[in-house]
Amino acid sequence: MIWLTWRQFRAQSIVAAGALALFAAYLVYLGLASRDFYDTKIVGCTPDTCRLVTQQFQNDFGDMYILLGFVLIAVPGLIGIFWGAPLVTRELEEHTDRLVWNQSVTRARWLAVKLGGIALAAVAVTGLFSLLLTWSASRYDYVLADRFAASSFDARNIVPMAYGLFAFVLGTVVGMVVRRTVPAMAITLAVFAVVQVLIPSVVRQHLMPPVTTTVTVDASVFDRIDGISLRESGGMFLQGYSIPGGWSLSTEAQLLKADGSAYGSEDARKCMAAGSREENEACTVAANLHFSHTYHPGSRYWPFQWIELSLYVTVSALLAAFGFWWLRRKV
Repeated sequence: MIWLTWRQFRAQSIVAAGALALFAAYLVYLGLASRDFYDTKIVGCTPDTCRLVTQQFQNDFGDMYILLGFVLIAVPGLIGIFWGAPLVTRELEEHTDRLVWNQSVTRARWLAVKLGGIALAAVAVTGLFSLLLTWSASRYDYVLADRFAASSFDARNIVPMAYGLFAFVLGTVVGMVVRRTVPAMAITLAVFAVVQVLIPSVVRQHLMPPVTTTVTVDASVFDRIDGISLRESGGMFLQGYSIPGGWSLSTEAQLLKADGSAYGSEDARKCMAAGSREENEACTVAANLHFSHTYHPGSRYWPFQWIELSLYVTVSALLAAFGFWWLRRKV
């Protein structure tokens, strides 16, 4: 069975190895280039030049790392479509199941060898790609300090391996139920895409209870926001405040005075009339303001990785168990 599985899977494995080798070469080149930029221009930069060179660093390497991250996110979907969906449907459509499953090897053992061997290959491909991308983008991720962003979290470290396993088992089980390759490929792609959208946007933030803290407004706060909005009825709001390395769940925060009352629009206008931006910010800081911020601290990055990996592995195991039951009872 192992030799037969290899013979049938040989073409896909050669294509995967070739693609992985090409990506590896480019990721090594990109990683060395980003390290050279970081070591020569960012390390030891002065406060006057750090913001400028950091922006240049993100402009030079950001788009490519984001694109490579989306490629890695798509790889498990391709594995589910081209490796998982045809695994059983190919036998059913060509009617070779009548011969294959009436030999000395039972259909359960046939599926176990096929499922186990190719699942390991799926985990290996996504894992190696993720390892290379994580190493290559390490300086970029350090400068960006946003490892919880979906384009980064989903394409780094250990969770891509779980995505590859899940997509392959999903494709296999869908093919087993649908019994036609093309519809099975379409359904696998649709289900995997929906899951990959729902997990980071809806589920992931609830895997651990968030932290809510009170932040005192000082000069550093204004370097961590996207903007300020002033409302006649509500007062002043900070937009997009973030703690470096953390995952902000609050999109905006209302500024409050020391007694808990809202920092009103009239108070804000007095500071805005102070003069330059630095003077306006100093006036706001002197008002002794604070706001509430809800987030996940950066120390939770690895717990989130392990929790999500365990979640996908558990779902994959349940899908595989259903597949064995369906193969014995329904196919």
